[in-house]
Amino acid sequence: MDSNSTSRRTRALKALRRVPGVGKIVAPLAAARGRAVARATPTGFQFAEADRVDFLSASSWDAVTRGGSRFLQRDYLRFLEAHGPANLHGRYALIFQGPDPVAAVAAQIVDVMGDQLARPQASAESGRLKKTLAPLAARALGRVQQRLLVCGNLLTWGQHGVAFAPGQSPAEIWPAVAEALYRIRRADKLLGDMDLQLVKDVTPNEASGIGSLATYSYRAVETEPNMVLALRPSWRTYDDYLASLDAKHRNAAKSHGRKLAAAGVTVEPVDDLEPHAGRIHELYAQVQGNATVRPVSDPPTFHPELVKLLGADVRCHLARRGSEILGFILTIRDGTTAVGYHIGFDRAAAAEGMPLYLRLLNQTIADGNAFGCTRLSLGRTALDPKSRLGCQAEPMWFWVRHRHQALNLILRQLLELVPHAEAPDRNPFKDEPALGD
Repeated sequence: MDSNSTSRRTRALKALRRVPGVGKIVAPLAAARGRAVARATPTGFQFAEADRVDFLSASSWDAVTRGGSRFLQRDYLRFLEAHGPANLHGRYALIFQGPDPVAAVAAQIVDVMGDQLARPQASAESGRLKKTLAPLAARALGRVQQRLLVCGNLLTWGQHGVAFAPGQSPAEIWPAVAEALYRIRRADKLLGDMDLQLVKDVTPNEASGIGSLATYSYRAVETEPNMVLALRPSWRTYDDYLASLDAKHRNAAKSHGRKLAAAGVTVEPVDDLEPHAGRIHELYAQVQGNATVRPVSDPPTFHPELVKLLGADVRCHLARRGSEILGFILTIRDGTTAVGYHIGFDRAAAAEGMPLYLRLLNQTIADGNAFGCTRLSLGRTALDPKSRLGCQAEPMWFWVRHRHQALNLILRQLLELVPHAEAPDRNPFKDEPALGD
């Protein structure tokens, strides 16, 4: 389109806006056209993309990610390439401004059915319309097979898809992230279309400038929050944490250990998971099977190899009854954050009254204190028991788009029918006012 025709169209739109009543019609059309032009216009950044992280400049990647999340370091990404789920394929990009790397993008391609991505259901708080439409949405999503491009990590929670170089403004670079994802999608077209694109788990602290993704047809969808416990400097040990709880919550926490001890169950640290790989995988599958979102499944080698990789940055505990393993928990040190990572437990034993999940959850507090971390991140599930530990909700969103505009509109409506639970407003600590039961 030449400059004269563009100018004529602009003058025509301005003239139409002056016609009474027409402005309300023209404004959305003009906005849509502006977004279309932006999507078709290069951002001015330069890019390097690769199928493996080692194909990119190691020094450039490290310059951007150094000091950032453990889940964006090259050795971890290399581990995922070797030991991740079979339907998961890594893709990477470095974004440059002139000769300088300003951002790194770690993405994943995964083949899923729609009901693996989300299972719409009506909660007790859902409106009548949502209760009626949720089963229809579930059936509709169940028939949708998608090749999904995820900016982030489907095996963690949190924003582990983009790192910005120190001193850079994320607001200026998010459009380049959108272009990087577009380039990755187009480069993989020979292997199949990626209709759905997702920027995963953005929190308020990471949201600066991300609204520019709306220009590229991304839509923000709120998910369950990340439950975060602030680890106080005075908590040198787990007993220090217990002492800070009010009597009700302290007695509840202690009762978990007493009940397991009465059943002959102990919780013990272990350094090597390889001898127990099969049982660990089985226990994790029992927990994962109940997840609302379950696009990938870890292979049996995943947890043992992860423990080998992380070394001093991971703690693993097993719940045993004699020689039988009834549960496990991994806690990972990610900078100043302890991540209560993957957990698995025997559901049959739990149904007998053994509080395996709660006892293992409490173990992550002891691990976080031992690491010297300032916060414990426990993820988006089981909001009520985590709030009883003292966790507070950290909101999270993902930004999603479909490459077909018509289907993009339908997808947005389907995703809005997927409910997300709200964390209870609760404070179990004796030195602060209680917020609820």
